Amino acid sequence: MSTTVYQVVGFLLSVLGLAGCIAATGMDRWSTQDLYDSPVTSVFQYEGLWRSCVQQSSGFTECRPYFTILGLPAMLQAVRALMIVGIVLGAIGLIVSIFALKCIRIGSMEDSAKANMTLTSGIMFIIAGLCAIAGVSVFANMLVTNFWMSTASMYTGLGGMVQTLQTRYTFGAALFVGWVAGGLTLIGGVMMCIACRGLAPEETSYKAVSYHASGQNVAYRPSGFKASSGFESSMKNKKTYDGGARTEDEGQSHPSKYDYV
Repeated sequence: MSTTVYQVVGFLLSVLGLAGCIAATGMDRWSTQDLYDSPVTSVFQYEGLWRSCVQQSSGFTECRPYFTILGLPAMLQAVRALMIVGIVLGAIGLIVSIFALKCIRIGSMEDSAKANMTLTSGIMFIIAGLCAIAGVSVFANMLVTNFWMSTASMYTGLGGMVQTLQTRYTFGAALFVGWVAGGLTLIGGVMMCIACRGLAPEETSYKAVSYHASGQNVAYRPSGFKASSGFESSMKNKKTYDGGARTEDEGQSHPSKYDYV
């Protein structure tokens, strides 16, 4: 797939994942009452991160917010913090990714700047998805631990007879929404990081080549000429004459009158 397809698909997945994280954080059904072996079915209880609700068989529902912070379990506060951090990072990454889209031009922004912005937003989406998945998983682990502890305290005595009535909670719909939303945000962040490689300008390396003058620099004078520059070593065996500008080699190439004596 092309770079634009990776970027747009990653952006859309991240937007859906961020919306799912916000919806899961605000939902009340993080934990629902387990109705197995429950003799009373006229009242149904469920709890969220911010309040607990009771639904009666007549359809009337009453919710009560948590008016305390220090009185809440530490695990619940940790889940709250993880979800909020994930939402904040996802929102910042969403704003950055809008300006990093290849189909949107803002002034004279270069492709290298868009590549850096795409990579930054992708990393933020990945961290946001991991925070959402971690928060939901921590809450699910807390539910499983409380469920089996409640089961062990209920079924005690001879023959597994139920001695006490205690409300047990199981997974709510918000947990599954949070897992799916975190996964979508994580996948969207990875696709944004892949799109960054296509947006970055290709670096071409050229070999450095040094060029030198191919000929001699000759300085002319009224009385003759003198060869200069980088060829002095090769001209050591030549002499300059004031009258004629002839070298020893030229003198040897023409016979003189003394050669025939």
